[in-house]
Amino acid sequence: MLWSTLLLALRSIQRNLMRSFLTVLGIVIGVSAVITMVTLGHGATLSVQTQISSLGSNLLMVRPGQRQGPGGSGGGAPAFKETDAEAIASQIGGIAAVAPEARTGVTVVANGRNWTSTVTGSTNAWLATGNWKLASGREFAPAELQAGGAVCIVGETVRRELFGGKAGETGLGDLLRIKQFSCEVVGVLASKGQAAMGNDQDDVVLVPLRTLQRRVTGSQRINTLLVSMEDGSDSTRLKTGLTQLLRERRKLADSDDDNFNILDTQQLAEALSGTTQIMTALLGAVAAVSLLVGGIGIMNIMLVSVTERTREIGLRLAIGALEREVLLQFLIEAVALAAFGGVVGIVIATAASYGLSLAMGLPYVFDPTINVLSFLFSAGIGVVFGYFPARRAARLDPIEALRHE
Repeated sequence: MLWSTLLLALRSIQRNLMRSFLTVLGIVIGVSAVITMVTLGHGATLSVQTQISSLGSNLLMVRPGQRQGPGGSGGGAPAFKETDAEAIASQIGGIAAVAPEARTGVTVVANGRNWTSTVTGSTNAWLATGNWKLASGREFAPAELQAGGAVCIVGETVRRELFGGKAGETGLGDLLRIKQFSCEVVGVLASKGQAAMGNDQDDVVLVPLRTLQRRVTGSQRINTLLVSMEDGSDSTRLKTGLTQLLRERRKLADSDDDNFNILDTQQLAEALSGTTQIMTALLGAVAAVSLLVGGIGIMNIMLVSVTERTREIGLRLAIGALEREVLLQFLIEAVALAAFGGVVGIVIATAASYGLSLAMGLPYVFDPTINVLSFLFSAGIGVVFGYFPARRAARLDPIEALRHE
């Protein structure tokens, strides 16, 4: 009985292909919109997490000043010292690496070309705190760090702009002029690409901290302390110990506010990811409204179909068809239309999501859960909005139905 009822429902759909297509169009659009919005949202969330993690694993960024953001610069707050980094590394547990960092914007010259880049002074620990890998070359030797040697490590952007666009042209051993002195390129950093704020992380020249202080800036000022935590470390406890240590070293009284701030990149990543997830949920909810509109369209078309087929329904009831059989026939028609629209919507959404992800530079994240839920929701809409027309058809009086013109 169920198989024959299904065949009747499919034949009825086949007889009115154009109307059936227009009926499922709302479901197709709704399912496509929901899946596409959610997929792009997941891609954006993953992109944010990846870009934040590229700054460093479990990284704390300590800067002079009382707060971040507009009006939160270091101002009159004293700069850090190299000994601050050494004290953090030796006195606080759970620390993987600590790197003092000072930087300035300078035009660098090599091979008759010039390029305005960021020159960063630090130690080899800077590579560990920022998850940097060397594509070629070596780190700084201890003697070079101690004496402020004329050596440097360049990012991929600087290598490409000054030493040629071919990957084989490393620039190792060449001289790079920074202001009035020249340094030997001893290493090339592996490419990282853009950071979360859109800046090019590969546009950097790394020199020993003392080289920058003595030959470039002429200042002992250290802008940032980069503190990388060990995996599994309690960040709250570690930040508390770090705050206490820096307050002691900066001779702050109990009543004084901190004249430094600590930015936890992991918390930043969680906050940004939470924001993108909320936006994804809102966009998905807005797109889901079109699914309801599609369901209303199915109900309207099914009501029209019941009116058109009143004599057919009366004839079936008159020759012995049960009410539940008529109810099931129309209900199957509605569910089949909605389910078919869901399948087509998933196919379109998959293609659209992949194409838009490529166009927007986002990673494509296939989420089977949202695809399955969208299909089940579309089929459920067929049940909900198809039940009323089906019940109306099943409750027709056979005599009145046969008299219908």
